[in-house]
Amino acid sequence: MIRIDLIENGSPIEVEIADRDGVALSRSGLVTAAPALAHGWWTIGPAGKVGVAQIADVELWIKPKLDIRRLLFLVGFATDHKIWRDEHLGLTEETDLLSAMAAAFARQADKATQRGLLQGYRVQEDALPVLRGRLRSAEQLTRRYGLAVPIEVRFDEYGVDVPENQLLRGAAEVLLRVPGVDSRTRRRLLRLVRSMADVTPARRGRVTPAWQASRLNARYHIALRLAELVLRSGSVEQKTGAIMVNGFMLDMARVFEDFLTVALGDALMAYDGHCKAQDRWHLDEADEITMRPDLVWYRRDGELGAVVDAKYKAEKPSGFPYADLYQMLAYCTALGLPRGHLVYAKGNEPEATHVVRNAGVEIVQHTLDLDHSPHRLLAQVERLAQAIRSPASQGCKTA
Repeated sequence: MIRIDLIENGSPIEVEIADRDGVALSRSGLVTAAPALAHGWWTIGPAGKVGVAQIADVELWIKPKLDIRRLLFLVGFATDHKIWRDEHLGLTEETDLLSAMAAAFARQADKATQRGLLQGYRVQEDALPVLRGRLRSAEQLTRRYGLAVPIEVRFDEYGVDVPENQLLRGAAEVLLRVPGVDSRTRRRLLRLVRSMADVTPARRGRVTPAWQASRLNARYHIALRLAELVLRSGSVEQKTGAIMVNGFMLDMARVFEDFLTVALGDALMAYDGHCKAQDRWHLDEADEITMRPDLVWYRRDGELGAVVDAKYKAEKPSGFPYADLYQMLAYCTALGLPRGHLVYAKGNEPEATHVVRNAGVEIVQHTLDLDHSPHRLLAQVERLAQAIRSPASQGCKTA
């Protein structure tokens, strides 16, 4: 097994690996990978993801630039900012992303289940020799062709195979397949899986089991939010040709977008009105070209207030170095707004205001310093909301 270490937004490195492994890395979408000049060597670079993954015979470790506690705050705030706290995670400065997530989940799952597994009712459909619950008459006719038994029935089953336990077991099994989980955390995860032998694990690629927060499952809440993150936002389990990829990865652009959408949306709604994330609009009169800005703010009277797009770093595809500005100009044109707002992570693009010729539109670039503490970061977001709300909005100084 070959280990490759990269740094988010760092320089590519050249490594000697089999062509089969290089092709698998290239197809994974987790990194950039291309053959180097020397035979048997490949140039591997970061592609906006951070975390750990095993691809063919390669262990891929991509370290984020951001402190792990700050990164997980961004992720957790977008998930459920009312319950996400540093003290719940117990992180240290040296903790890597995978260790932080796996240890935090194992700790919270232990805490949630120490008084026993949650039990409840779930609807089950089956074919039984006796009537139980309600008869499924349509299924009885179409599947049994008039036979008296077995009987197609639907009934409520009481037990531990409920969505909350399904999520915990599914997340534990994902983390157990990821390389690099320390032995203590692995033992905790194995103990959790063994205690849930009668639970159907949630799987990636399938519909996530739905649960609702209530007094009855209050002790599960933090563990469930972490489990959802592992299953939906962070885990990687896919096939690239004949190669299986297992891992835990975060897309930094998505993390930043999700955080800004929730935090800025809350801040703007404090001024009345409401916000819509990924609001559907069309660029053309025939309604054929769809656009989905990250956030649109509507004032109390329903009038459009602002359009905002989150950009962790500038998108500069070949031949279009100002793609972000073109995109925002299209948003402002379609929405009929005189001003659009691009929000970057500090260090990727400068704060600036661009006045577009002959369009009556200005595009304002703001920045957020993600290295700040959660309190100071949210204060930046509040100042950003004030600047966006103001008709005289200029570049927002948030440092």
